[in-house]
Amino acid sequence: MLNTRGDTGMTLKDIIHSDPDILGGTPVFVGTRVPVRILLDYLEGGEPLEEFLDNYPSVSREQAVAFLEEASRAALAQIA
Repeated sequence: MLNTRGDTGMTLKDIIHSDPDILGGTPVFVGTRVPVRILLDYLEGGEPLEEFLDNYPSVSREQAVAFLEEASRAALAQIA
């Protein structure tokens, strides 16, 4: 389940949230207005995590890595 603690010790609530008053409810990294989709777009486009973090310094490395760990767990849980 996505709300379990990962290796970073962060819960999903520490990583992302959705608020209708922030970008119309688009899921963003907590404490930012950066949609999580942008991280996925960077990685899908072959860009390294460093490039994303350089361009969106309001997102911490810990948040980005924790999000990717949670997404990985969710994907693997779907096929298990």
